[in-house]
Amino acid sequence: MSSTPTAIPPAPGPAAPTLLTGLWQRKIPHYPDNRTRTWYLFLVVIVSVALYYQLFVSGAVGNELIAYFHLSFRYFVGIFIAGAAFGAVASVVAGLMDRWGRANIVAYGTVICSVLTLVAVPATTTKEAYLIVYCVIGIVEGAVLVATPALVRDFSPQLGRASAMGFWTLGPVLGALVTTEISTHTLSAHPDWQFHYRLCGAICVVISILGVVGLRELSPALRDQIMVSMRDKALIEARARGMDVDKVERNQWKDMLRFNIIGSAFAISIFLAFFYTIVSFLPVYMATNFGFTAQQANAMGNWYWIANALSLVLTGIVSDYLKVRKPFMLFGAIISIIGVFVFLGYTDKPGTDYYTFALVLSLIAVGSGICYATWMACYTETVENRNPAATVEGLAVWGGILRTVVTFVLLGLLFVVTAAGTLVNYGPRLQEISAKYHNELATIQKVGADTMGTLGANPNDTAAQVTALVKLTGASAADVQTTLALNAKFPQELATLQAIDTAVLTKMMLNPADQASAATAVSQVAQKFNIPPDQAIARIQAAQKVPVNELAVASQVGPQLTAASNDLKAVGNIPADDQKFLADHATEAQQAAVDSPKQWRTWWWICLVAQIAFVPFVFFMSGFWSPKKAAEAAAAHDEAVEREMEALSLR
Repeated sequence: MSSTPTAIPPAPGPAAPTLLTGLWQRKIPHYPDNRTRTWYLFLVVIVSVALYYQLFVSGAVGNELIAYFHLSFRYFVGIFIAGAAFGAVASVVAGLMDRWGRANIVAYGTVICSVLTLVAVPATTTKEAYLIVYCVIGIVEGAVLVATPALVRDFSPQLGRASAMGFWTLGPVLGALVTTEISTHTLSAHPDWQFHYRLCGAICVVISILGVVGLRELSPALRDQIMVSMRDKALIEARARGMDVDKVERNQWKDMLRFNIIGSAFAISIFLAFFYTIVSFLPVYMATNFGFTAQQANAMGNWYWIANALSLVLTGIVSDYLKVRKPFMLFGAIISIIGVFVFLGYTDKPGTDYYTFALVLSLIAVGSGICYATWMACYTETVENRNPAATVEGLAVWGGILRTVVTFVLLGLLFVVTAAGTLVNYGPRLQEISAKYHNELATIQKVGADTMGTLGANPNDTAAQVTALVKLTGASAADVQTTLALNAKFPQELATLQAIDTAVLTKMMLNPADQASAATAVSQVAQKFNIPPDQAIARIQAAQKVPVNELAVASQVGPQLTAASNDLKAVGNIPADDQKFLADHATEAQQAAVDSPKQWRTWWWICLVAQIAFVPFVFFMSGFWSPKKAAEAAAAHDEAVEREMEALSLR
């Protein structure tokens, strides 16, 4: 029996769309050849990259957005939560909009997003306006999230599904990579967040035009069937001739409400908790816990996305060659779990270097890529085995669950990592004040906030003055009090003595009859105060009345007290607003800096447990564990196709 089908006459139906009619009527009546099919798949992937670039750019410029809109960390995360929640609803609605055309949803959805990114987002001047526009983008993204993998499934037979899904999954991965790569090289020169949105919008408008002009989709009669390999093309088109689409497309939602479909969609959603944390908060995490700049954190993200992208594509190719998905899902999950566990070991080590994090993140990315590429292929096959006409509905279930889980993941982050909010809200200004008033803040730290508060309320409080000077000089309280009392009682006399060179003064004290030393002292005092010699002599004679014992103490402690007094006066140079900000938030921020690593560590443990929880659901999905059995099933399918083709007189 020959294994290659002969050509069959075209199935009757609507004419193929032209360049003009294809702007709204995109359904093609025949399954395309490999070259055309590859072009459609390429368009879906590049449009997905553009869409996710627009979605993820907010994370890359998160610190800039927070500063510009004066956002609290809670509000900033709330923006992502709102976008994810609206996206969840849109994902389900996309399943109901399938008759309007999944290619139309993708093409025009990307146009809407691109225009919003280019024009609307940079024009926002309030945090409320930014939130609204971001939610609109989230709605469109939620719908396209469902429609793009549906198109990939339609144009990829099962035996090539993992490769196709691997390339499709490059959408979010390359979108994140493009975001971090561009941000890494442009943030220093363009710190204004609007520039990055306009650049993103301009690039994506061009890509969206390609989608509007070129995207197509299969007619319902073709896509509502299972296509195992390209050898099925003739049979699929033959069946389509007599198919009652309305009859076939019934009970799709009911057919999708199955444990292996809902459960596996939930499992992969929680598995991706680490991914969504990284894509949204890697710059914030690395800045607040390890001191990396936004550019360094984005560059670190590049390692993750590149490793993830390579593993997605290579895994898809190998999985299709071996015709199995489950071993790859399990193997990839284990690698990712090990990577997250290793990552946990560095979260409480502030001195961890850049390349250590980059390598560990790359390990996690490889595992996640191996797992996710094959999961997407396996999930669509699980849906097909239940009802091939319900592909969009099955993907709507997945998209709705994914965005719902992301919503709760972000909510959970707010409650678990409370310190992040304090560090993001107050950290930048505290760092600015600290850099500008470094010496003054060192003085405050030595003296203590309570004592400084007392002096701020009453600068003449003697007890507080003594306490402050003791802490700054290390002298005893008795010596400080003695020196202060002496300064208060003999200010002019002490000033006179300080004008005399120490060596000269010592000689005078040891030998009052030393005329040479006395003459030198008179000259120094006269010069210091710009007075005639007789007045200088009078001041020196008055200074001799200062008690010698107290003078000895003052001569030792005095210079230190003078320097310390100047340091205390310098504290007063800190503006009142900055002093109040320090008083209100410095202690809180210091405690947050202590708590932040522990809280983030707890969150990473949650992500690790979520990945472990994914593993059991692999066993409930469709497909083989053994490549040998998968090959035997594929051969049996080919024989069945040949028999049916002969029965339909297609040979």
